[in-house]
Amino acid sequence: MSSSKSRKRTRAPIPSPLIDETCCEECGSGDYPAKLLLCDRCDRGYHLFCLRPILLSVPRGSWFCPSCSTKKPKSFPLIQTKIIDFFQIKRSVDYPQISSQDKRKKRKKFGSLVVSKKKRKLLPFVPCDDPKRRLEQMASLATALTATKTEFSNELTYRPGMAPRSANSSALERGGMQVMSKEDSETLKLCKSMVERGEWPPLMVVFDPLEGFTVEADRFIKDLTIITEYVGDVDFLKNRENDDGDSIMTLISASDPSQTLVICPDKRSNIARFINGINNYTPEGKKKQNVKCVRYDVGGECRVLLIACRDITKGERLYYDYNGYEHEYPTENFV
Repeated sequence: MSSSKSRKRTRAPIPSPLIDETCCEECGSGDYPAKLLLCDRCDRGYHLFCLRPILLSVPRGSWFCPSCSTKKPKSFPLIQTKIIDFFQIKRSVDYPQISSQDKRKKRKKFGSLVVSKKKRKLLPFVPCDDPKRRLEQMASLATALTATKTEFSNELTYRPGMAPRSANSSALERGGMQVMSKEDSETLKLCKSMVERGEWPPLMVVFDPLEGFTVEADRFIKDLTIITEYVGDVDFLKNRENDDGDSIMTLISASDPSQTLVICPDKRSNIARFINGINNYTPEGKKKQNVKCVRYDVGGECRVLLIACRDITKGERLYYDYNGYEHEYPTENFV
């Protein structure tokens, strides 16, 4: 859904008989009544696929049209102390300054990860060298999280009344799950520790009228680089069958459906929530995929990572396939 294709009409579903005289304010049609939303303030109608950004399903509760709601979110203040407090950065006094000696150590320790593609070793992300630019990257995520009323978290969270941590056992996965190697586990730990210190991944969250919040690479990202872990509250799928959240991720697909787990990033999340999906109904959509979603057994627990599946250039938006192998996510209205 790049800006160069923002005028391209999404593929609409087959029309069904009208049930009333309500018409969409964007396209003027009253077709597809099941896809028509009525604003709770002005009563005007809009198709889900005509809205910008597009909605995937009819939301529960009150909904307000673009004219009755704020179109562009308010930017998070670019103040170092506020940003550090927001993300609970550990090195708040010595804000992310990496010495030349540290850089040499890091290259030496993890240099073996830069190997041929045949070995398929995961790579740590490379933070921007400019501390001011990292602040801007962090502020962009803080803007998106604040606008969506989401608390920042970079770990899976287990809340009372939801699935306990003991339920997250990779042994429950139907058909088994790939075990993360010791070397890749160390790379994941490195990425986690860098975020805790404020050495941010080179990503910028931007607000697009067509896509809503979306993520762009802020520097070149090499194939097989860990982009981020997909995090949020862990719950049983049976508790979320009627959830209208648009970002629920499968954590464990168990042989026993009652043990299937999902990640719900609506209350607590990181940048993974804002990485958009491809339209996997069209060849054009599939070509845009530059990130893959992979589930790993890490120490007996399941973890979900988003990993670059090819080299990503600076300024390129990040996309992955929301459906994976389950093919249950409605992506046909993506552009």
